[in-house]
Amino acid sequence: QVRVVESGGRLVQAGDSLRLSCAVSGRTFTAQTIGWFRQAPGKEREFVAGMSYKGPNTKYADTVKDRFTISRDNAENTVYLQMNSLKSEDTAVYYCAASIVAYPGIVVVPERYTYWGQGTQVTVSS
Repeated sequence: QVRVVESGGRLVQAGDSLRLSCAVSGRTFTAQTIGWFRQAPGKEREFVAGMSYKGPNTKYADTVKDRFTISRDNAENTVYLQMNSLKSEDTAVYYCAASIVAYPGIVVVPERYTYWGQGTQVTVSS
């Protein structure tokens, strides 16, 4: 089993930057992909960014490309989501998820991820 725990969410102003962390523990050797998703009130959970847990591949949603960066610290077993130029529409609960299946490429469908964190709230005030 893989455990993922998010942290770092808080209230920020539009234009600010924020970094979210996803601590990965347990059977980390089985993790293939780590994804960041978000869910705003009344909306479906959507893919934000993802990366291979063992390689360099990354993928971003068009809405965050050029503003968000996903990265990994292997020594700390932590995946980060650096969010710059935040907008009010980025307000959501952000979730980290782990997939243990080696799909060809970074999957964007939530159902392909097995392990989920509890979420961390990001609120961007305009």
